[in-house]
Amino acid sequence: MDKFVIRGGNPLSGVIRVSGAKNSALPCMAAALLTEDEVTLENIPKVRDIETERRLLQSMGAEVALREGEAQDQTTISCRRLSDPVARYEIVKTMRASSLVLGPLIARMGVARVAMPGGCAIGGRPIDLHIKALEKMGAAIAQEHGYLEARVGTGTGNGAGRLHGAHLVFDRITVTGTEDLLMAAVLAEGETLMENCAREPEVVDLAALLTAMGAKIEGAGTATMRVEGVTSLHGARYRINPDRIEAGTFLIAGAITGGDLTVADCNPAHLGAVIAKLREAGVQVDALGEDAVRVHAAGRLVAADISTEEYPGFPTDMQAQYMALATQAEGVSLVRENIFENRFMHVQELVRMGANIKVEGSMATVRGPTRLSAAAVMCSDLRASASLVLGALVAEGESIIDRVYHMDRGYEHFEEKLLGVGAQIQRMGNVFAPREAETVAG
Repeated sequence: MDKFVIRGGNPLSGVIRVSGAKNSALPCMAAALLTEDEVTLENIPKVRDIETERRLLQSMGAEVALREGEAQDQTTISCRRLSDPVARYEIVKTMRASSLVLGPLIARMGVARVAMPGGCAIGGRPIDLHIKALEKMGAAIAQEHGYLEARVGTGTGNGAGRLHGAHLVFDRITVTGTEDLLMAAVLAEGETLMENCAREPEVVDLAALLTAMGAKIEGAGTATMRVEGVTSLHGARYRINPDRIEAGTFLIAGAITGGDLTVADCNPAHLGAVIAKLREAGVQVDALGEDAVRVHAAGRLVAADISTEEYPGFPTDMQAQYMALATQAEGVSLVRENIFENRFMHVQELVRMGANIKVEGSMATVRGPTRLSAAAVMCSDLRASASLVLGALVAEGESIIDRVYHMDRGYEHFEEKLLGVGAQIQRMGNVFAPREAETVAG
């Protein structure tokens, strides 16, 4: 099991480049299930979740070709000969996005069997919203032995059943629910009106791909989307947006180390809430054109509160990283987590490094600045991994971060990128026997 060994104290400087968004690439890969034609996706990140999605599509009979180049990495997917509309547990157990194949499978084939999603242990993501909406669109769904069994009419896997349009109102905002139902609606008969939709850039990315494939979608990026179903979609070529969470993580890396770091190949428009909060915390942040942001030291960091919200609010996927920054800010920072009920598991590891953090329910109180010292710590989920790396970058001494396979799920060549801007970080094998910790999914 790989570990990171990090010696803190080096300000990061230079240029660091952002990869394509994993959370856009996954639903866009699932969208290829909706057509017999080839779908080519550019700017695909090389991370573990993408490899899992590739294996999942191949297990259903899809052909997935990977091509690496200097300018872009691309994946071409052909689902002409789908033979087995099943998302098996042994493949999807380490990935929360497995439910994203439910909508496109039942929309195109009229039948689907999908294992309940796995992934990070950051709290429940109930799939009830997916089920209720698909039932309203004419699907019959049962849950047996950890699988969702879905069927439309006499659907037998060859398109015999077809969903119908419906008026869908989400009880609460859900990104995967919005994406899953959007893919179901594009091939449904008639019009589907979706209200209280997620507005994340990843949803807009998916809608743009579907539109390029021939779908008729209005309102992507707003709370209300209207979809006019079509009988079939065709192939398309589409470039995935930059990963805004990776970009935000690197912005905080530059800020917490007091460096001078330019984050390139990003979209500053997608980073509004993060940039605003960094400026409130005393960080100098400058947009450099349309695809780069610079952070550099401008004096001491000061406390600033955050409250995670759906886009365009402060993202839950940046909460752990911001908490690492707050340990170095003067004053008391309040961090409220409103999206997931179990997303403070990084706190106990930051405390092992010397952080002063108290948690009560959905609120964490961070008092700073505190001197962090090197420690052996353990990753519990994808974004918690990033927060521990950030803490280690400013800790005195040499930290060992265990279970970094969580980080490999969503960050491409993370340690190599940090090495390139001055971090002292090394990936190693089994450098110590892991202490006891709760078992979490990958």
